[in-house]
Amino acid sequence: MSEPAIDIDRPHQMGQASSPAQPPEPGPRALGPWLVAAATSATLLLLAGRYGYHRDELYFLLAGRHLDWGYVDQGPLVPALARLLDTIAPGNLVVLRTPSALLAGGAVLLVAAISREWGAGRAGQTFAAVLAALSGIVLAGGHLLSTTTVDLLVWLAAAWCAVRLLRTGDSRWALGIGLALGVGMFSKVLPALLAVGLIAGVLIAGPRRLLRDRWVLAAAGIAALLAAPNLIWQAVHGFPQLGVAASIADGDSSYSGRLDAFILQFVIISPYAVPIWIAGLVALLRRPAWRAYRAVGWAWLVVVGIVLIAGGKGYYDAPLLLVLTAAGAVVTVAWASRGSVRLRRGLLALGAVPFLLPTVVLLLPVLPADRLPGFVVDVNYDAGETIGWPAFADSIAAVHRGLPPEERSRAVILTGNYGEAGAVARYGPDRGLPRAYSGHNSMVDFGRPPADADVVIVVGWERPDPLNAWFNECTLAGRVDQRVEVDNDENGGPIYVCRGLRRPWAQIWDTEVRHTG
Repeated sequence: MSEPAIDIDRPHQMGQASSPAQPPEPGPRALGPWLVAAATSATLLLLAGRYGYHRDELYFLLAGRHLDWGYVDQGPLVPALARLLDTIAPGNLVVLRTPSALLAGGAVLLVAAISREWGAGRAGQTFAAVLAALSGIVLAGGHLLSTTTVDLLVWLAAAWCAVRLLRTGDSRWALGIGLALGVGMFSKVLPALLAVGLIAGVLIAGPRRLLRDRWVLAAAGIAALLAAPNLIWQAVHGFPQLGVAASIADGDSSYSGRLDAFILQFVIISPYAVPIWIAGLVALLRRPAWRAYRAVGWAWLVVVGIVLIAGGKGYYDAPLLLVLTAAGAVVTVAWASRGSVRLRRGLLALGAVPFLLPTVVLLLPVLPADRLPGFVVDVNYDAGETIGWPAFADSIAAVHRGLPPEERSRAVILTGNYGEAGAVARYGPDRGLPRAYSGHNSMVDFGRPPADADVVIVVGWERPDPLNAWFNECTLAGRVDQRVEVDNDENGGPIYVCRGLRRPWAQIWDTEVRHTG
């Protein structure tokens, strides 16, 4: 028995068809997406141990040692997960990244499930799954333990529930949206952006009565309750994430800035998928049988507009691009099944070759780290940030060993970013290094150097000029040598030894050393 669609103009009565253009029935259940999802997770697990920790992963491990209800740049979910995984298998990179590999497989299944809601058959669902599996956001996010991977699954789960709600008219599906958004906001506040998009979409395209539906209001309460610990922490600490957002808008972060955010819209899934998700967007906004789903198309337009205007990172809206891709897969498979079928399917297959397969090389660690072409790091900044951390610690250890014994015993390390501090925490004890401190994001709250620490090994500053305001003298003592030709943020950077504090740490730590980005 078919389920009634929502009429976006008139009050809906369950059990009655209220619109002349009914949404299509869901397609049949398919095995293909499950096989694609399993292959995705298996591939990510096989490659999880290659290269090394990402800067953010090192930070999560450090944050996990200082568990709190919130941090300057995130909620407590991923740091707590990092601590749990590192407790189960200390120093095991594969175990640390296993949740991300599984979440990536789950994302593939959700994209296929969304396409099924829109009537995709077995071929359409499998096509949608393949597009998701070979997308940049799934491969890059699934390779690393990151808040991005959590966001991806959260947004897709909420979108699936939203599509189910709009198709069936059963507003109890809103509870799933609220649960997904609430869990997501325990990681980052970004799912609130999806909530804004969905609300705006409903306001623009209907059905507006959902905004006063009891189940929708209950869902909002669930989301608020789950998000409360992180939001309260942010409020108590003066909403430091606003400072991080401002830094991102100024381009002081990877994949940030308005131009980068705009360009990323056309590559974050795949250049191959661009005409497909555009076709999906057009179908959602124009296809009469999909009239009930127009709020979803408008949600992406609102979200991407906010990202571009605010200067956010270009991958923030990527989960919704995958939703559009799911719609586009339905349209594309239907197009390939009429007319000159062999020609159209051949074009689809040939078009995939120059785009989809190279994506794996660019986004996953399949090439040797010591012979990584420069264009890989140019395209995939994060690849460079997973190479060379043990050698980074070796470079600092060489400077530390060169200090006179009386200075070596009281020296500390000051780093420019949290990844450098995390690398010292991970690899420093085996090299006899002292503790590293940093003013970057929540690192500033994890402790400052002892008051008598007046010999400091400093890394992460290209020039000593800012350091001269804190120390009597700073001399170049060495350079980071990661022993590979990779253009990342650390390789070749100067290492300074600074002596004599001009002012106590307590005076400069929160006001001058602290920085966000």
